[in-house]
Amino acid sequence: MKIIISTVIIAFVIAFILGMLLGFFKKIFAVHEDEKVTKLKEILPGANCGGCGFAGCASYAEAIANGSAPLNACSAGGAAVAQAIAEIMGSTVEAKSYMAVLACQGSKNCAANRGIYTGVPTCAAAALAVNGTKLCANGCVGFGDCVKVCKFDAICMDEDGLPKIDKEKCTGCGACARTCPHKLLKKVEKERKAPLVLCSCISNKKPDVVKNCSISCIKCSKCVRECPEQAITMEGGLPVINEAKCTACGTCVTGCPRKVINFVSISQI
Repeated sequence: MKIIISTVIIAFVIAFILGMLLGFFKKIFAVHEDEKVTKLKEILPGANCGGCGFAGCASYAEAIANGSAPLNACSAGGAAVAQAIAEIMGSTVEAKSYMAVLACQGSKNCAANRGIYTGVPTCAAAALAVNGTKLCANGCVGFGDCVKVCKFDAICMDEDGLPKIDKEKCTGCGACARTCPHKLLKKVEKERKAPLVLCSCISNKKPDVVKNCSISCIKCSKCVRECPEQAITMEGGLPVINEAKCTACGTCVTGCPRKVINFVSISQI
């Protein structure tokens, strides 16, 4: 019995000494976090969406604190978080809010299919295997890879075979844009004044364009000719709008015979 008691006492003493040593070494070798990093972590949304270009909110907070990241890169937090970050860093910032826009209108009723696809049902797999499911080589594949990566429940697949974006929920984090194999999802300002080209068909062969999709850009260059500010040029088979020159007059929007160009900001639609 004495042996058992002695063993228990010795074990307790050893445990106590080890505990004291661990506490001592913890204080000696503790890594003290920058107070700014702590505050930044508290105001960041914690979505870890990667829209800022960093692995997560913690990495972004550390980068801000050491001066290697912009103050307004948090898409999920938007303008409010950017302003709060600026206050912590003792600076000012121009805060903008972003959203994703689909630059393709080739729905099931408009875009012709290549045939019956029987491979892995993901946009990435179909694009790699047969360059997509539609005759338009640049059209939306339609398997919803963008829906799967959205952490804000802002995208759903519609009955027409195209993803629909809830512009109120969308934070413009860019996850869907990075995932789309045909790069059809564009990250734009929520208050963008200039209209956007909602087609990505780069083919210059008009017969093929008309046959492949009844709503694609037909390369007529009418928008280029009629723009009063000369803000539109044809590049790579598509109209490109110079936002600096554009006055949002809407001439290209009303004049486009296929309604490929349109306003996309929340305040204009």
